[in-house]
Amino acid sequence: MEEATQNNKENDFGVLNLIVLVLSLYILGALVVDTFLDLSAETSKILEYVDSVICIFFLIEFCVRFYRAESKLKFMKWGWIDLIASIPTFNYFRYARVFRLIRLLRIVRTFRTTQQFIGHIYKNRAEGAFTTVSMIAFLLITFSSIAILQFETAPTSNIKTAEDALWWSYATVTTVGYGDRYPVTTAGRIIGMFLMTGGVGLFGTFSGFIASWFLAGPKPEDEGTK
Repeated sequence: MEEATQNNKENDFGVLNLIVLVLSLYILGALVVDTFLDLSAETSKILEYVDSVICIFFLIEFCVRFYRAESKLKFMKWGWIDLIASIPTFNYFRYARVFRLIRLLRIVRTFRTTQQFIGHIYKNRAEGAFTTVSMIAFLLITFSSIAILQFETAPTSNIKTAEDALWWSYATVTTVGYGDRYPVTTAGRIIGMFLMTGGVGLFGTFSGFIASWFLAGPKPEDEGTK
């Protein structure tokens, strides 16, 4: 009975679980790629930067769940794995993140169909759309940074390091385009075209969410408390 109650409480944070699921899958993929493929030093550095950002998010998520847990001792039965996996300093413990999927699979299996799971997460459509767009933007910047380093190998290229690639991807997806870093190869420019097009759509969604958040009326429960 207590386990079912705990599962229901975890299901209340559907959007958070979606973010953790996507990031966990990304980390698993990054671990496989970094282990079995011979990546350049700058590409590996991008993966390390992104990994550190994800670890910070996981650490905050762990602290939130630990604070909300009724029984701290029961929570730490599996929570210690999440804690160790959230520390970016110790590379050996990063493989423990595989076990983060166990908690998520327990949540997902409570839904009979994928449609039920998606419907539960997106009960609040605006919040769900904002979360999805945020994840797409994060992944778009990451993979575009990796891709641009693979193609910008011409002698005249000015995107040489992981920092250059991340800066260029972020400036491009936000449609700012400072112009201090830019692709010179055809493949690099094609990546830039996709990144700019995606950025226009993503930040249009961000603007729509912010507008709906400001214009939305009070929730029914808020009106009842007046």
